[in-house]
Amino acid sequence: MKTIGLLSDTHGTLHPRVFHHFENCDEIWHAGDIGSIEVIEELEKFKPLRAVYGNIDGNAVRKRTSENLIFFIEGLKVFITHIGGYPGKYDKQAFSILMKEKPGLFVCGHSHILKVQYDSKFRWLCMNPGAAGNQGWHKIITLLKFQIMQGEVKNLQAIELGIRGQKSSEEVMGH
Repeated sequence: MKTIGLLSDTHGTLHPRVFHHFENCDEIWHAGDIGSIEVIEELEKFKPLRAVYGNIDGNAVRKRTSENLIFFIEGLKVFITHIGGYPGKYDKQAFSILMKEKPGLFVCGHSHILKVQYDSKFRWLCMNPGAAGNQGWHKIITLLKFQIMQGEVKNLQAIELGIRGQKSSEEVMGH
């Protein structure tokens, strides 16, 4: 069993509560639009990181990440990319890879909309953790946390960290 913390679209800002919520995770996955090398380094210091770059990421971030990740973990085939879409409305490039690889779990970011949806036509689970940064049109900072056991996603939690741009109580109190 592996516990995964999933985030996307940090755009260079890492909310301090990410570390609290991902404390017992085995790995952190970032689905793109990281925004800075510093975000990668902070996450890597904390937990093992798997990350893809997004459309806003510059060369420094792109050199440290991949456009797409395809891997097996706990018997589950995973495909992570930044721009992916969702059932019935997949991005053309992502769909081509999905058809070739046929993962059990498809992870993307980009939309800033937290969405978890099972695609019954193709039989894979689609996850988008929403946006964990302060830039974009989203109002609430969101994350996903889940476990992978024997090829299945279990114990999925959607986490809201608060209103985008607001300081957390820890920041206000200086912790």
